[in-house]
Amino acid sequence: MSRPIPPVAPKHPQRIEQLGRVRTDDYAWMKDDNWQAVLRDPSLIRADVKAHLTAENAYTAAMLASTGPLQAAMFEEMKGRIKEDDSSVPTPDGPWDYYGRYVIGAQHPVHARRPRGQADGEVVLLDEEAESKGHAYFHVGAASHSPDHALYAYAVDEQGSEVYRILVKDLATGEILPEPAESATGDFTFSPDAAWLFWILRDDNGRPAKIYRRPARGGRADDVLVYDEPDDGFFLSIGTTSSDAYIVIGAGDHETSEVRLISASDPTAAATVVEPRTEGLRYDLEHWDGRFLIRTNADGAIDFKVVSAPETSPGRAHWTDWAAHQPGRYVVGIGAFKDWFVRLVRENAANSLLLTERGTGAEHAIAFDEEAFALSLAGGYEFDTTTLRFVYESPTTPKQWFDYDMATRARVLRKTQEIPSGHDPARYVTRRLFAKAADGAQVPITVLMRADTPLDGSAPLLLYGYGAYGLPMEPNFSIRNLSLVDRGWIWATAHVRGGSEKGWGWFLDGRGEKKPNTFTDFIAVAEHLTGLGYGAKGRIVAYGGSAGGMLMGAIANLRPDLWAGIIGAVPFVDVLNTMSDATLPLTPPEWPEWGNPLEDADAYDRIAAYSPYDNVAAKAYPAVLATGGLSDPRVTYWEPAKWVARLREMTTGDAPILLKINMDAGHGGASGRFDFLKEIALDYAFAVWAIDRGWEGDFEAP
Repeated sequence: MSRPIPPVAPKHPQRIEQLGRVRTDDYAWMKDDNWQAVLRDPSLIRADVKAHLTAENAYTAAMLASTGPLQAAMFEEMKGRIKEDDSSVPTPDGPWDYYGRYVIGAQHPVHARRPRGQADGEVVLLDEEAESKGHAYFHVGAASHSPDHALYAYAVDEQGSEVYRILVKDLATGEILPEPAESATGDFTFSPDAAWLFWILRDDNGRPAKIYRRPARGGRADDVLVYDEPDDGFFLSIGTTSSDAYIVIGAGDHETSEVRLISASDPTAAATVVEPRTEGLRYDLEHWDGRFLIRTNADGAIDFKVVSAPETSPGRAHWTDWAAHQPGRYVVGIGAFKDWFVRLVRENAANSLLLTERGTGAEHAIAFDEEAFALSLAGGYEFDTTTLRFVYESPTTPKQWFDYDMATRARVLRKTQEIPSGHDPARYVTRRLFAKAADGAQVPITVLMRADTPLDGSAPLLLYGYGAYGLPMEPNFSIRNLSLVDRGWIWATAHVRGGSEKGWGWFLDGRGEKKPNTFTDFIAVAEHLTGLGYGAKGRIVAYGGSAGGMLMGAIANLRPDLWAGIIGAVPFVDVLNTMSDATLPLTPPEWPEWGNPLEDADAYDRIAAYSPYDNVAAKAYPAVLATGGLSDPRVTYWEPAKWVARLREMTTGDAPILLKINMDAGHGGASGRFDFLKEIALDYAFAVWAIDRGWEGDFEAP
């Protein structure tokens, strides 16, 4: 059969002058000037752009047609590992237990409650599956009952644009109250007295910019502006302390934060600042034992410490160390109960929980011994309790939900993730390895494979990476990855700099002027693994999404010879142009992470030196699959489209460059739990196809 002919994107050179530098962008036309409207209504996309994206999707479908049976098989395998009528462990709050559950065949869950401790008497709060009917995309962000249990609020996004509508349901009548909050983020909170709803407005550029308050049963005419953030680079959040004593307004970017408080006893009062923003100072807080405990990087505490401050004067001048900074022990987060304070900490890519008792100050830890694992807090509604819920998992161990009595230290396993098709952890091996980076840093690697997989270089290797914003790639259990591993693949995650697996310093060493460390770390991991027989050069598929897609673009330019294929999911690859466009909602908040090329020549040159789109050159690139979402506000659709056009233009090899744009979704892909698996099956089938060079002849799915 003849090979399908790829679309050829027309070139309309656009000359860009900036800080005395000049660059030419041949594919800038792909950005729809009306992009804000497109986010809210994808049907408004410009006709020529739509035609090009449609042609790209058709080409990708034709090229990957032979993988259809493999995609279908992988999808069925993944679906078979999901308990279709699964339900969460009920979370108690006063007279009720709150939980979520699925109906067999449903893409979306039911939110429900029943009398505390009872097995019957269910009250349905929200049926997402019913509400999703007629929508190509449907996602519920925050969803919560009011503290008096009379109302249920939920935020709905029907485009994938992350622009939400917040609806409130009267649980006595079952009616939705009129006039929902529009153009909101998916974040809101009820005041602890249940009288008020606080929510965040997105401005015309999509930035979470203003916080409003309305009566819990009120409408638009009742909205009162609580806080208007003046800095285009700061995003907002809203919540309450665990004690319910304060409403908390958070503001910040990737480098600096600021907290405002409103006493729950006077929820219509003006918010007061805890500590005015100072560039580079980060902090967040909990209210506990008549004071504030504040997690902060103040005074050079790179891995954060916890300080204490009086309620009446919580500013930095009154901060005293409560848990001193320990280099290498990163304080990830804090939580409070009436008699216990909890810290989630991470040391050398392993999490543990530290619990401190009120009054005595006695401290103990919850930790596990598996070589690589993930440990997280599950959250809850109640403050006056000794029960802490946490979740444990590893690449070989399905999720386990535990209730832990902080006073007696008794541990009760409440639930283990059920795999209907069966899962035997003994058939698999998880390993924690370390690769030596170019500058001597030890880069952690998590490996998952079958116990019988040979380490002679014959097994194909999928190498995953992210490395940005201080976000760790936790060694979680995944029902998806097993579809490759069971086919003899080795799955490895490179915990490169830019994440926080080895502390906040690990993040700082992979941002700004040190960003290239992220890319060279990933390459060092690939070479280390192949040196040990975990795969071979040219038989690796690299995989990353969003900022991890930038990593994919960079390593494609730096070492195209290492990879059989590269999957860039919603890849942030047009870095220089995006960071030079202040109208995009994420650009000003991103400047601390990458630099501001509009004002800083050094930042311009640094970004220009690694920006994947700007550094595509005449070389033999491996097979590439780039994916995107038409209504994605984070990585706009034109980034992967432009990248693919330039790769296809410049490559000297014969490996195909493919683009798949979801015309009905945004950054997270399809919203339904099964539809999302179809997208993952496509990615994984592409990986197998790339290893086997399926475009050269008949492709037979393994």
